[in-house]
Amino acid sequence: MHQMQFKDIIGQEEIKQQLIQTVAENRVSHAQLFLSPEGSGALPLAIAYAQYINCLSKTATDSCGTCSSCRKYERYIHPDLHFSYPFFASKDVKIAVDVLEEWRTMLLNDPYTDLDIWRSQLNAENKQANINIAECHDIIKKLSYKAFEADTKVLIMWLPEYLEKEGNSLLKIIEEPPANTLFLLVANNQEHILSTLLSRTQIVKIPKLSGVTIENYLTENHNLSADQAASYSFLADGNLIEAKSLAAQVHNDNAEIFAEWLRMGYGNRVPELITFVEQAAGWGRENQKNFLKYGISFLRECSLILSGADSLVKLPVRALDTAYRLSKHVLNLTMAAAIITELEQAHYHIERNANPKILFLDVSLQLVKLIKFKTLPKGTQHIYN
Repeated sequence: MHQMQFKDIIGQEEIKQQLIQTVAENRVSHAQLFLSPEGSGALPLAIAYAQYINCLSKTATDSCGTCSSCRKYERYIHPDLHFSYPFFASKDVKIAVDVLEEWRTMLLNDPYTDLDIWRSQLNAENKQANINIAECHDIIKKLSYKAFEADTKVLIMWLPEYLEKEGNSLLKIIEEPPANTLFLLVANNQEHILSTLLSRTQIVKIPKLSGVTIENYLTENHNLSADQAASYSFLADGNLIEAKSLAAQVHNDNAEIFAEWLRMGYGNRVPELITFVEQAAGWGRENQKNFLKYGISFLRECSLILSGADSLVKLPVRALDTAYRLSKHVLNLTMAAAIITELEQAHYHIERNANPKILFLDVSLQLVKLIKFKTLPKGTQHIYN
């Protein structure tokens, strides 16, 4: 079970300090928007902050973790802690509370979460998520009650980007909240939030996690070699959820396999490409997506080398060596851009359940075309469309 005190949150020391100070100086703004890139820990920070505010024996650096309030917070069952989040409405699910058990289970398993993980927790493969008007009304109702036992009632709304114009029904309660009520909105994308909502909240910007923070986390928690941790940290680009997902993959020698795939295309080694397609088809969807994502990141770094911007390249040593060799002997800028487009399309189709064997075969043949014959397909019609 994951506890949610400040000490359990990876990195973000400056933000923790800042939040603790607002409590010490008694200037906790009643409506705050935690804005951060995905996988930076904004949701765990919001929970730890609320727990700290309501802790009965808080210290100068953290909540105590043992008082009655902390113990309830730890299991997300405090009667004055409310959550709102996007969900997939159905005849049985009208408001967020209808899937509260699933929400708690997910947080107890790991509070570093994203919409994909939440969707799979609910088995809601391709449904549309949103925070609907019924949910807004439920929030207003819940917050109008007196607090049961805490000094401060807290509503943590995860991903307010999924509030459409119905969110305007919350403006009055956010502007003039009942006494001792704290709104914490946790978002990834400022452009998608109602501007009326933005103007009524104090924005707390939470930065992307540093590469070193993620590397250290991976070496300490996932038994990875420094080289592997560096490679995954580079790919995850500050997103801890992505880093954990990569570390959990069995199939992880992406760098070597990807480079070899390009070389097969360059050498027009069709029988080997067919063997590769057979293997890739059996990796499972998440591994296939990670492999394609790796390829896209790797080729972007190669493009920097080809543009003479070597100092900006962030590849780990072994992959860097491969990137230099490929950039020198195989790739040019136009080709790298065209292959990236192919891989992005393939990633899109894998997400939408395309047949992996047909897809990887198609991309392999496109590689041969692009690399060997240096031709760029003009509006190529793909066989997996």
